[in-house]
Amino acid sequence: MRNYNYHIILRTVFVLGSLLFALPAQSQELETYINEALENNPEIQKFEVQYSIASEKVNEVNTLPNTDFSAGYFVSEPETRTGAQRFKISAKQMLPWFGTITSRENYVSALADAKYEDIVIAKRKLMTSVSQSYYNLYENSAKQKVLEENIKLLETYETLALTSVEVGKASAVDVLRLQMRQNEMEQLLAVLRQQFYADQTTFNKLLNRDKSIEIKVSDSLLMPSEDIEVITEDLALHPELLKYDKLYESVAQSELLNQKESSPMIGFGLDYIAITEMPNMDFSDNGKDIVMPMVSLSIPIFNKKYKSQTKQNQLQQQEIEFQKLERYNILETLLDKAINDRISSRISYDTQTKNLKQAKDAESILVKSYETGTIDFNDVLDIQELQLKFQMNQIESIKNYYVQSTIINYLSN
Repeated sequence: MRNYNYHIILRTVFVLGSLLFALPAQSQELETYINEALENNPEIQKFEVQYSIASEKVNEVNTLPNTDFSAGYFVSEPETRTGAQRFKISAKQMLPWFGTITSRENYVSALADAKYEDIVIAKRKLMTSVSQSYYNLYENSAKQKVLEENIKLLETYETLALTSVEVGKASAVDVLRLQMRQNEMEQLLAVLRQQFYADQTTFNKLLNRDKSIEIKVSDSLLMPSEDIEVITEDLALHPELLKYDKLYESVAQSELLNQKESSPMIGFGLDYIAITEMPNMDFSDNGKDIVMPMVSLSIPIFNKKYKSQTKQNQLQQQEIEFQKLERYNILETLLDKAINDRISSRISYDTQTKNLKQAKDAESILVKSYETGTIDFNDVLDIQELQLKFQMNQIESIKNYYVQSTIINYLSN
């Protein structure tokens, strides 16, 4: 069991490192959050307690049946050749067939192994959830900064518009349009700030701490230069699938136990009968107590119960195989989708980067046009709106790339 747990821990640490592969500068910060979540999350603690209970059951089954004691007093003392019987004391111990207790321990240990996989799965899911929640906070924070920058940009344009109005090169309507656009962006900024508090609560609760604790997120995330190769064959070793192997093994151990319990039970006992001496009699066994060792055998002649249990175990193993295949298909579908979505995120990011460069070039042209006195503030608003759209889409592409990476790492490592 210790070797099994050791390999599980190593695998979990490996996954943690993989989840942080794309965040070199901020990996320590996110890793700290993940470690805190693994230590404090109540769901993980719940599964650990369940595993402890399952492990403790090994001690429960490592016992013999109760020893039977009985005592009786002869109200009407029957006479024997050596005297009258006064009372009787009996003790009896039944013993299961050879290897039955060991089979029980193996069966319970197999159940505990399957339960331990729940801990590994829960830890993987928690690590993924913490990472994805972190990236949601990054997206929100990055969008706030973009909006703040664009609001400042609009304030600059507003100043230009006011100057143009004074010299008769623009109308007051242009100023009002700029101000209305600025109001819309301030509204979006306010909504994002409120949403950040909700996302912060979600993140803090994953770490099982006060919801108001401030979360520090990365100032910027960069799109990795290349994707880490995904080994899809590793999916077969995923804990969600290994759990079915452990469950299958537990059913196999259950059948071995069933075979042992269908064997006879051997009993050993002792009867002691107290004898009263016969008066006016003189012989060697007068009043001699009776001690009678006994051996008993309990045979399950009507064993239909055990045959039925064998059939149930066979059917249960078939069910587990089908469940594993079903889950494998689902996980494989999720993995392929995450890989394709990550590729799509990179494509989208590259496109938004090109568009953003062109939008900035257009903005520069408009600013230069102002120097010649021919600025069109409708064009300014159009370009600013496109630029904001491209910046927002770029942030979403980066965030989606990292989110899909967490899903890939959850499934493939």
